Amino acid sequence: MAETRKATFAAGCFWGVETDFRKVEGVLDAAVGYIGGTVENPTYQQVCTSTTGHAEAVELEFDPDKVTFEKLLDLFFTMHDPSQVDRQGPDVGSQYRSAVFYHDEDQKISAEKVVAELSKSRTIATQIVPSTTFYRAEEYHQQYHAKNGGSCGI
Repeated sequence: MAETRKATFAAGCFWGVETDFRKVEGVLDAAVGYIGGTVENPTYQQVCTSTTGHAEAVELEFDPDKVTFEKLLDLFFTMHDPSQVDRQGPDVGSQYRSAVFYHDEDQKISAEKVVAELSKSRTIATQIVPSTTFYRAEEYHQQYHAKNGGSCGI
């Protein structure tokens, strides 16, 4: 088995993003959390104020022999509206922004290629930024849909 890799995506409400990625063969784990902000160990309540700079995100561990980063990017761009600025569906605020937090230069290049292609037909608001510290969200957020049912706009 090849070494596992990480991918981190923000696409609005992290519950739905996590649920969708967990269905993908080759995704070994998915955790919801916060990334891209200035506060260490933020809480959900802090992130919801849109003042910490964090995005609700999902960090994946995946097997690149079973699913490529490019396939994960394709899924990411189809599971949400990447043209929205700081919102997805009814969720509004900078914590709901669209972003790819790349872990290496190859991920950055792949994400930039996809955004360039999509930008030929519409404006894309997705940020492509280096991965920073990922703070795992509170346990009640992990696998929220599996524990509680329901759905969100993703």
